[in-house]
Amino acid sequence: MHEQVFIGLGSNISHPEFGAPAEQVAHAIETIAVHPELELQASSSLYQSAPMGPQDQSDYINAVVHIRCACSADALLDHLQAIELHFGRERKEERWGPRTLDLDILLFDQQIIQTRRLTIPHYGIAEREFVLVPLFELAPEMVMPDGRPIAAWVANCSLKGLRRLRTEITSGEHNA
Repeated sequence: MHEQVFIGLGSNISHPEFGAPAEQVAHAIETIAVHPELELQASSSLYQSAPMGPQDQSDYINAVVHIRCACSADALLDHLQAIELHFGRERKEERWGPRTLDLDILLFDQQIIQTRRLTIPHYGIAEREFVLVPLFELAPEMVMPDGRPIAAWVANCSLKGLRRLRTEITSGEHNA
């Protein structure tokens, strides 16, 4: 079985090996795409957004990818957390602090999952323009798990501080 999955990506700290945040997001998409149980369907434009929480940090670079997934949600979470670690992600007590890479499972088909490890749809999706706008870009006709169209969700979120950077995430740009 192949589930339709959407993953949010974000970065606001450069990494000596993987480059600036935009380069890290592009490289992370490539890393996701080569996993044997994941098939990349599409990726959104890159967006710049103000940080959530502490404002004494750099703006984030965000994107969303649509994949087909042949593994469980828990196995996908394990894989995404391994990618975050590979990119130098440090899990700290501070919530919404700066990070080299953040990967979140936003939607896992139309499933609603509530476990100790996972909340899907992602718990903050309705308030996060940096997730909803790129998600809408990829799937404008989507009906969310609550039965409402994604357009209704986007219409109810603030777009303050969100800026579209570019429409194409180039393969290999992390080597530039």
